[in-house]
Amino acid sequence: MGKRFTRQHPGPAALIALLVTALLGVGLAPAASGEAESRRVGTDFGAVTGAASGRGSPTIPAAAAGIPRLTDARGRTLTLRGWNVKDKIHRGPDALSAITERHFADLRAHGFNFARLLVFWDDLEPRRGRYSEAYLRKIGRILDWAREHGVHVVIDAHQDVFGPAFGHRGIPAWATRTDGLPFTPHPDDWFAEYFEPAVQRAFTHLYEDADLQRAQARMWRLLADRFGGHPAVFGYDLINEPMGELRAGEDLASAAHRIEATQLTPMYRRLAAAIRTRDRSNHLFIEPTPIVGEGVPTGLGRVPDERVVYAPHFYNTAMEAGADYDPAADWITAYENAVTAYPREHSVPVVVGEWGPLNSGLPNMRRFHDDALASFTRYSSGWAAYVWCYGGGYCALDRDGRFRTNKERTATPYAPAVAGTVRADTHDPADATYRLAYRSTRRPGTTVLCLPPSTTGWRIEVSGRTAHPSARSVPPGQARQVRVWAYDGAEVEVMVRPGSGRRG
Repeated sequence: MGKRFTRQHPGPAALIALLVTALLGVGLAPAASGEAESRRVGTDFGAVTGAASGRGSPTIPAAAAGIPRLTDARGRTLTLRGWNVKDKIHRGPDALSAITERHFADLRAHGFNFARLLVFWDDLEPRRGRYSEAYLRKIGRILDWAREHGVHVVIDAHQDVFGPAFGHRGIPAWATRTDGLPFTPHPDDWFAEYFEPAVQRAFTHLYEDADLQRAQARMWRLLADRFGGHPAVFGYDLINEPMGELRAGEDLASAAHRIEATQLTPMYRRLAAAIRTRDRSNHLFIEPTPIVGEGVPTGLGRVPDERVVYAPHFYNTAMEAGADYDPAADWITAYENAVTAYPREHSVPVVVGEWGPLNSGLPNMRRFHDDALASFTRYSSGWAAYVWCYGGGYCALDRDGRFRTNKERTATPYAPAVAGTVRADTHDPADATYRLAYRSTRRPGTTVLCLPPSTTGWRIEVSGRTAHPSARSVPPGQARQVRVWAYDGAEVEVMVRPGSGRRG
């Protein structure tokens, strides 16, 4: 975003004041205050839940009650773990050129099986009715890399501050209608630009103008027709971080609820219907407004489709403005209470579409990563952190391909596919021990464990009648998949512990 089209920080004065005022108005606790500067190893390819991580994760998480998990065609419980993959810098002939096969090879090498791929409508359809075949070919090439390395992909129709009419990316300029309302850029406060009158009116027109509704549906039909049968594609994220127009006298929380109920829900229903004319099988990821990150339950209604996935983002205002994580602020509890209401009511699985701090080196960020991963385990089928790139800022890796401070805590053992009913699924970061317990299916089934590279390697212990693993150890420095076979309703327990550290 901004000059380099990378995700940048919201100014603390504008954003925190807006959110705290709005949230106090509806009786919710604000996030911790802070100071300035701020803000994703495949399985066998027919499968893509339940990986756990974090301190004190309950064996059967209370937050997950009534929330279904993702499953595959064989009925196995699935987990998606990965990162966002993006190129916000290049456009036109150079669009997507920053994404290479290395991204997917490295994701796999670190044990991840999932990528949320950012694509931009303004690159796909730079002129109304004229779609870029070159852009479609580039998306196809990226998906081929993902398939080659066993990474499942959600195609994300990304927008930041609506699109290029306001200096960002997303909805094309030809689809941007402002009714002549003013727009003032905020170079050091990009999120504040969402509250500019012209940007807010542009969202209203996108949601309500019949010709723009048809154009957006055509765009999604094209993507679904072109890529719906690609083996790497797991689903479609219909729009990134949607916002809307506040009415006079309306606080932010009330506005978000109205926008979600009266504009986003009909839009998602329209786009779901459009995609289903071309693709009947892949998942549809729907997002609330970003206000859910401050503990405000969504106003979204039901989207009548059997493969809907609720895909909120996990960002804290104070940390986005540069503050360290404050465990005492209880932000994660407020977030969980808000984010679990919708999937429980509508019986849809959850995948967290974005999360991760800009400055992962602050004193409490080790604790933040462990607490965040534990939170996701309590209610979600997975997550995509932000962002798989090589450098500074939000990047997972430095320029030499090494994890940046505390980012390595995202790479833990997990079970991409479990052939049975999960009883317990926990990771203890204190001793790096992973435990999976499940009741196997009656017929023989394959559970997949994904073990990231470790300096000590791994020891795998499996107990249970009829259960046996494909390996009982993994040497240091290697990412491996270990399969566990069991049948006849056996109670299976898997323990993965650090190895001896010896190679060979």
